Amino acid sequence: MTEDPFLVNIMVPIEAGNAPLPFDLSGIRLDAGRGLATQLYEHLRDRMLDGRLGAGVRLPASRELSEQLGISRNTVVRALDQLYAEGYVTGRVGDGTYVASTVGKPRQNTMAEASAVLQEELAPRLIDNRMPLPPSGPPRAFRVGVPAFDLFPFETWARLQARFWRKPSPARLGYGDPAGDRQLRELIAIYLRNGRGLHCDASQIVITSGAQQGISLCARLLLSPGDKVAVEDPGYRAAGRAFGAAGGWLIGIPLDEEGLRVDRLKAEEGCRLAYVTPSHQYPTGVTLSLARRLEMLDWAVANAGWIVEDDYDGEYRYSGTPLAPLAALDTHGRVIYVGTFCKIAFPALRLGYVVLPPALADAFAQQRALDMRGSDIGTQAVMAEFIADGHFQRHVRRMRKAARARLEALQAHWPESVEGCSALPDVKAGLHLCVRVENAERERDLFERAESVGVEMSRLSDYWIDPSKAEPEKRAGLVLGFAAVPEMEIVEALKRLREVWKG
Repeated sequence: MTEDPFLVNIMVPIEAGNAPLPFDLSGIRLDAGRGLATQLYEHLRDRMLDGRLGAGVRLPASRELSEQLGISRNTVVRALDQLYAEGYVTGRVGDGTYVASTVGKPRQNTMAEASAVLQEELAPRLIDNRMPLPPSGPPRAFRVGVPAFDLFPFETWARLQARFWRKPSPARLGYGDPAGDRQLRELIAIYLRNGRGLHCDASQIVITSGAQQGISLCARLLLSPGDKVAVEDPGYRAAGRAFGAAGGWLIGIPLDEEGLRVDRLKAEEGCRLAYVTPSHQYPTGVTLSLARRLEMLDWAVANAGWIVEDDYDGEYRYSGTPLAPLAALDTHGRVIYVGTFCKIAFPALRLGYVVLPPALADAFAQQRALDMRGSDIGTQAVMAEFIADGHFQRHVRRMRKAARARLEALQAHWPESVEGCSALPDVKAGLHLCVRVENAERERDLFERAESVGVEMSRLSDYWIDPSKAEPEKRAGLVLGFAAVPEMEIVEALKRLREVWKG
């Protein structure tokens, strides 16, 4: 009888009177709780890949293997058929089955060695610009960067989502425009024109997966490796990491009470791009003055530079109307405006947008097509309906009112005096504030004590590119988000802080 050419011939432990066999089956353990054929296939494949079954080894018949393992021959055949289909074994009828010549050779590198090589190749761009994991669990006082999740109208959102998916238009179920859903882009343009004073149209807007993707697109399309990038210092480190990963050379520009020091920006020769948060600087909270805004625009025109304006929480203005973006003053097409829905809804929504000078719009859409090919049409379509039906504007007003009430709770119950800590600043906008601390040691002490009683906050010293270059009296501070939880939780958290900060 001829052997099945699709069968692997494996040698088993030597028994008295048997001829020596070249492969030991003693390490194979089959668990009755899952498919035996799959397990046998995996065991044999692994031995071929790591060299225990060498290339060209002739393998025994299926009947012998089934007898040694105590399983049916059909189970063995199924396992070995899979190995043959994937190219691990070869064979001819009447001549037996062999380990293929392309496998059965020991791997040159261990997993650890391969990982080390990969890290060496990727460094410093990705390794040095690694993003830390965000805080886990539900929001607590005083988590930075999150709005009031508890106020989002999830029932309304669910109803709109169900309505869309009940009978979606087939025309919207393909890959779609890489720039994003046309209706949503048109509604964003209307909102920005009416609510923010930024005159644009849908053709200038590209929908993104949150503000961070918009910043990353700017980094990859506007920078070449080695280009200087001006960033606020202290500033939003995730943006700096995106520019660094794209090969940008980060130049920290200091701040004062009017925002970014444009005179220091102008002194940096060859700077290609500047990233700013002018409406509510992250993390200090200062607002870029009108004079500085005009200076920045002059710098961009004179140096053929780009300004990336991150308006991450511009809707939260507590006196008067929200400030007009820097992009609204741009008459030369040098500002890229980055917006997000995540600070009005919730970060997991992953929905943002960039407003681009007309000359850049197609390039950004094409880059996004290369990154993602299409878009999550469901989320975009539902957001379009959410805006069109008036829910978005009502929610903005509700969120602004709630954030102000939570800020006032923080201000009313903040400890009267905290050793080494400045008084709370006057807050006119945004979702967080920054309290200055006299030195890094005291900052660390206050932070650790707060952490010990379950109160979250961030340290200002973590936002500097190089804290050692900062003026000592400006280096340390506590950054507190005040919008994430209701007023009673804020009051309770402050009570715990007063107790732990007494010493």
